[in-house]
Amino acid sequence: MMNNTWASLSLDAQLAALLQENNIVTPTQVQAEAIPVMLEGKDVIAHSQTGSGKTLAYLLPVLQRIDSEDKNVQAVVLAPTQELAMQIVQVAKSYGEPIGVRIQALIGGAAIKRQIEKLKEHPQLVIGTPGRIRELLMQRKLKLHETRTIVVDEVDQVFGLGSTSEVEEVLQSTKRDRQVAFFSATFPEAMEELERRWLNEPVRVAVTPQQRVAASVEHQFIVCDKRDKVDTARRIVRLLNPAAALLFLNDTDVISNWESKLSYEGFTVEAIYGDADKAKRASTLARFRDGRCQLLLATDVAARGLDIADLPLVINLDPPFDADHYVHRAGRTGRMGRFGTVISIVTPQELFIMDKFQKQLAITITQKVLDRGKLVNADEARQKAAPFRRASGSRQAEQAPGQTAGAGKESMQGTARTTASKADAKPASKRPPQKTATKSVRERDRKDKGAPKWLKAKRSEND
Repeated sequence: MMNNTWASLSLDAQLAALLQENNIVTPTQVQAEAIPVMLEGKDVIAHSQTGSGKTLAYLLPVLQRIDSEDKNVQAVVLAPTQELAMQIVQVAKSYGEPIGVRIQALIGGAAIKRQIEKLKEHPQLVIGTPGRIRELLMQRKLKLHETRTIVVDEVDQVFGLGSTSEVEEVLQSTKRDRQVAFFSATFPEAMEELERRWLNEPVRVAVTPQQRVAASVEHQFIVCDKRDKVDTARRIVRLLNPAAALLFLNDTDVISNWESKLSYEGFTVEAIYGDADKAKRASTLARFRDGRCQLLLATDVAARGLDIADLPLVINLDPPFDADHYVHRAGRTGRMGRFGTVISIVTPQELFIMDKFQKQLAITITQKVLDRGKLVNADEARQKAAPFRRASGSRQAEQAPGQTAGAGKESMQGTARTTASKADAKPASKRPPQKTATKSVRERDRKDKGAPKWLKAKRSEND
């Protein structure tokens, strides 16, 4: 791949110049393999990690194959979320508009009447969500009879969100000989049936398993009880103090609760939801990107395709459902060779998930602990604590089993007191014999009780 240049991929000189202006000097692996195939018009299944340059891998050949003199929609790109679709639109415009290609976004959450008006400008490339594009097809406002290329980005997520029928309707609206390209970081087995149905002898572009997660990303996890997750997250953010961090949850219903708790701790927190309208999502992400918001809470669906430049930290407040979702979350950081960190906060019952991901993804996920204001390896913390545990065990070993040092001292003192008492006591056989009082003496003592001394003395003389 290192010997590849944009020119060697048969890329248009004007597009290559635009890439150079953006400091993209050489193609990535997926770009080097996918671009020539797509320029030939063949169907493609591209399997590459997030942040590896997938977007340009399909946009560059799509733009090059568009005839700027033809007013028909010649290519369609489908994305699972509004945010990802808009990011693709921005990239497409930066390379397409200079070469005369008209591009339009067709996403849910935006005013459909305005989109219909924009379609009158005859866009040649439309990029949007399956639901909105299908809606416009049903209203006969969008015509794809001359469309030559259909690209589905993050294809596993598109079909996973229940958009299968919508995508199939889009495909049915195009010519039978159109080109179809599926791009994604993961391809579950369930995708095989869809591939057989809609792709014609596709060329597979796949990275090796060890490349699924970027090498520039460090993976860590911390174990704590479920009730301590908020406090653990607070301590991590306080300690690392990242410029920005993306926090993942599995359940949309708990996002507002987490947002309230982290806000109470003094953090600037925002949340994005998969069903949020376009304006709300855009304003939230704008605050996150420009630093007005430090923490962003999201689910896998809501964060799909997010591209936050130089995002240093991802925190999994809930472990991902599977290795594929871990890949997508980890792909939010460490993009294009930059350094990033992923920290998963798991309970003891969730610990096995980390072991599973290590095996499936061929990565090392290091256990960390928060120790005296530092994030250290769990093994190092155990080694530091070992001498203290041994010293305590040695002292206990010198005493009787089950007896503490304090108890031993008290026992010795008690033994000394008992011994002294026994030494002071004399055997009954050696005691002097005691006199037995007579009946008359006892009677006199009874009478003398309470009597004056002179009377007691007189009675004694008479006896």
